[in-house]
Amino acid sequence: MQEKNEEILLDCSGKISQILKQIKKIEIKCFLSGENDDYDIYLEIHAGAGGTESQDWADMLRRMYMKWFDKKKYEYSIISEHKGDEAGIKSSTVKVSGNYLYGLMKSESGVHRLVRISPFDSGARRHTSFASVWVYPAVDDDININIDEKDLRIDTYRSSGAGGQHVNTTDSAVRITHIPTKIVVQCQNERSQHKNKETCYKILRARLYEYEMQKKEEKNQKNLTNKTDIGWGHQIRSYVLQPYQLVKDLRNKIENTNPLSVLDGNIDEFIEEGIKNKK
Repeated sequence: MQEKNEEILLDCSGKISQILKQIKKIEIKCFLSGENDDYDIYLEIHAGAGGTESQDWADMLRRMYMKWFDKKKYEYSIISEHKGDEAGIKSSTVKVSGNYLYGLMKSESGVHRLVRISPFDSGARRHTSFASVWVYPAVDDDININIDEKDLRIDTYRSSGAGGQHVNTTDSAVRITHIPTKIVVQCQNERSQHKNKETCYKILRARLYEYEMQKKEEKNQKNLTNKTDIGWGHQIRSYVLQPYQLVKDLRNKIENTNPLSVLDGNIDEFIEEGIKNKK
């Protein structure tokens, strides 16, 4: 009789756990009701001041998000990448496709701070590095975004990223600067300059759309100021590897004492709390 009762309790415990997981999924979906929440995204990562340290940190952040995309089975492709001088990346733009991605990811926008013993410092000293993450909705073609050609500066240059021998022998990469807003977009993943330019226009439309949406928000001026300074006072999350181990979101106080797991793409708790916090 006792064994049967234990089996019943175990079965009930398993069912309760499944119900709680379903409730959590439904709760998250309830928060994903914004105007653009169901859009795909462009993910931009930029290294802050600090040379190799920050460039390596930017690369670690990109890897963290890619690991999370893999776990969720989202499709992604690197549109643009500028490698660091010794290691890591100076900047990167990634196009990501999946259900309600903008709604899930928009709270990740901000400055991310890393504290660790530097692998590039022969004196094994502790360093603080910064990198910025910005998420933009990949807007549909039927959304009207007016782009005046006279407001654009278009530059072409030789690609330095992956793509085979051909991209390194022609000026196929494209950079477009929107002069009034100082927004800069670039693409180098295609061998064709025409295709890279077309992708640049799509990213620019997404950036301008998000820019206009931000202007409607009360905190727009603060957000724009934050984007000009990748450093102290503007971080949204800290990742500390030494002298102790802790990842802490400075907006909602969510903490995780296993930063290596977080950097391996296990960021669901931060994503989920970020969605609630946005609302």
